[in-house]
Amino acid sequence: MMSDKHSHNSGFKDSLNMLKQEIQRLYRQDHIPWVIGYSGGKDSTAVLQLVWLAISEIPIEDRHKNIFVISTDTLVENPIVSLWVSKSLEQMEKKAKEIELPLSSHKLTPNIKQTFWVNLIGRGYPAPRPRFRWCTDRLKISPSTEFIKSQVSKYKQAIIVLGTRKSESVARGNLMRKLDAKSDTARFRPHVTMENSKVYSPIEDWSNDDVWTFLTQVENPWGYNNYDLLTMYQGASADGECPLVIDTSTPSCGDSRLGCWVCTMVSEDRSMTAMIRNDEEKDWMLPLLELRNALDPQKNPEKDHGLREPRRMHGNIHIFNGKPIPGPYTKKARENWLRKVLEAQIHIRKNGPEEVRDIELISIAEMEEIRKIWKHDKHEIEDTLPSIFEDVAGEKYPVNPQESQSWFLGKTPGFLTEETSEFSLHFKLVNDLISLQDQLKYQRKRNDIYDKIDKTFYKYAHNTEEDAFNWELRKKRDLEKFHDPSDTSKNKPKDPELNLGN
Repeated sequence: MMSDKHSHNSGFKDSLNMLKQEIQRLYRQDHIPWVIGYSGGKDSTAVLQLVWLAISEIPIEDRHKNIFVISTDTLVENPIVSLWVSKSLEQMEKKAKEIELPLSSHKLTPNIKQTFWVNLIGRGYPAPRPRFRWCTDRLKISPSTEFIKSQVSKYKQAIIVLGTRKSESVARGNLMRKLDAKSDTARFRPHVTMENSKVYSPIEDWSNDDVWTFLTQVENPWGYNNYDLLTMYQGASADGECPLVIDTSTPSCGDSRLGCWVCTMVSEDRSMTAMIRNDEEKDWMLPLLELRNALDPQKNPEKDHGLREPRRMHGNIHIFNGKPIPGPYTKKARENWLRKVLEAQIHIRKNGPEEVRDIELISIAEMEEIRKIWKHDKHEIEDTLPSIFEDVAGEKYPVNPQESQSWFLGKTPGFLTEETSEFSLHFKLVNDLISLQDQLKYQRKRNDIYDKIDKTFYKYAHNTEEDAFNWELRKKRDLEKFHDPSDTSKNKPKDPELNLGN
């Protein structure tokens, strides 16, 4: 490590010069483009700064291949960090053009169908938890993977430059050493999951102190102040960065990371709490912290279960250790989460500083996707989303009404509830059949019509949820009677939170 080998300024400079020479040599040796993962945190900033300084010292005519800087915006990033990253990307793009550095910045976002709110408010996925971590792949891995694959498709190969360090964690160090054995060069490792991609980690042997020494002693080349970055980290722990995640082996976040403000994978968002506590001017972020805590299932497991349907998305009841495992959020809970997000958005726009007055915690495009899921997948024919928006925002919903899903629209809920209030499952059955009828009448091919109707009846083939649970329990016990104890592959308990849709 740099801190172990060089304790004086001269040693520090020598070590940096050697590393820059290595970067220059590796850059010049082929025509494979480099993709630098930039999250705005200390490690990714250090790597980008190193590469920038090294390549800028090469004659312009030798800067022969592209350097792509990618940053994944999950759309639920801590607003302070999100602003920092966005402005930094703009600044580095401008500066790179001035000095003729073949570097371009790319802000990546998840597919609209896979955003956090579309999954949570739309589909009803419960807030992420250790046993059901559905967010990382959709929000982080997929956008960066798609970009890298596009470069591999164009250039046949790609070299991914990351700020990963062996001292980040024991698991990370062990994995990096394991991949070293598979490396075909002295510095490039094969990527864990992507073919024709190699990983280069220039600061893999640096300590946390090495990173901060470099950032505070070497001027940022694209014109940003690294001391402002240091200020952002104050109040957070040593592992406070949320790195750019390109595979499941990369740690998603530290315990007090500067990452997604909705993250419920940690017991407490210490970084946002510290920001609010240490700076009165950041108290506009309080609604975000309150909403994050309300989402957190660890705060109140019983309340969390009360917000969720007793069934999985496809209608079956999942039993684990003799108890039903709840499914997605209920209609009432999903509507309430939407209301809370909109309320937080309005609060920030009114009370936050100028740079967040146009903040978009949830976009119209996301709300339209949610609306579509509610109406077509959830069969919620009332189409309540526009009225929730108008009630909270105090203004007209900006999108024209989607095509009416039923000729009962506007009076179906009251009409059916009055007739079937004693049998809620019967109400849901009739509701879904009406919705299904409207969906099918626009289809040219109706080969699966009987299958869909059959599944709908099967889903609600009981008078009460208790009857449904008892039936599933009896079925499970009957199946266990025929289970072969010697088949150990079936003895391993399955995670009750996985396969939410099954």
